Amino acid sequence: MSRTIETPPARPATLRDVAESAGVSVATASRVLNGIAGKARAETVARVQQAAQQLAYRPLAAARDLRTGSSRLVAVLAPNLANPTMAAIAASIEEALRQDGLGLVLCDTRDAAEGQDRAIAEMRALSPRGLVLLGAVASPGLAALRRGGEPVLFVARRCPGEPAAPFIGIDDHKAGRDVAERLLGEGAKRLAVVHGPLFSSATAERVAGFRAAAGGRLASADVLSAPGLDHFAIGATAAQALIAGAERPNGVMCTSDLLAYAVHRVLLEAGGPMPAIWGFDGGPLNAWVAPWLNSVGLPYAAFGAAVRAWMNGGPAGAILPHRLP
Repeated sequence: MSRTIETPPARPATLRDVAESAGVSVATASRVLNGIAGKARAETVARVQQAAQQLAYRPLAAARDLRTGSSRLVAVLAPNLANPTMAAIAASIEEALRQDGLGLVLCDTRDAAEGQDRAIAEMRALSPRGLVLLGAVASPGLAALRRGGEPVLFVARRCPGEPAAPFIGIDDHKAGRDVAERLLGEGAKRLAVVHGPLFSSATAERVAGFRAAAGGRLASADVLSAPGLDHFAIGATAAQALIAGAERPNGVMCTSDLLAYAVHRVLLEAGGPMPAIWGFDGGPLNAWVAPWLNSVGLPYAAFGAAVRAWMNGGPAGAILPHRLP
């Protein structure tokens, strides 16, 4: 009675296997496969590459990273991944980087200096191909990074204290102006603003642009915020102040959609006339959960493309187009 002898699975091809198949030394095969083929003849390069292809050779990523001093990873530090906008931009970046065979490591800094500095230290230990700060805050670690001249890209918010640093995002000042002009054009007589922390350049510029266009239709008392980082809590507190006023505004700009959700909820529960409410981010959920919301839309796919261009030595930043509904 015969029995079947199972063939053990073939082991992955090694660099030595490629070298022996091509009839060259291991050193020559290594130079060719790592793109350092200046001293090898064209036929030698072709022979090594053909052998690697036939043997399905795949270099070990860890070994390659040690040789080059850089990994295939890009580190992205975001301030709040519970915010759908941050998650959408990060997803756009990951999708774009995949086209170049790069991976993404994502950290949530909690919008705090300590969290950001911890993430910077952890990510630098991985020797990332690039460091992208999606919503940076001022911190000692970031200042040290900038002094050292390491390439850092700022997305959605400008570098704290260094507005000329490489930046990808919309023209937030113009977007704020656009919202005020739209509200005034639609007949709003009294305006209000609800905003988050002004250490965010995006927030500060949106408020400044709205103020510039609103003129006398916006009283200082109607520029509202509250302590903390939670946009829902800030929006709810600010909306209570709107209710307590002698006259409700008929146009309100919130510097994020999350703020707008909270403002709308409080005003709706209080009853009375509902102002036109504008937000920022234009996420896909709005059409389903907030059809009442006018939101400045961000070009999410364009963020990833612009980051990829920067990674490939392209422009040191880009101002992306926003859209109004």
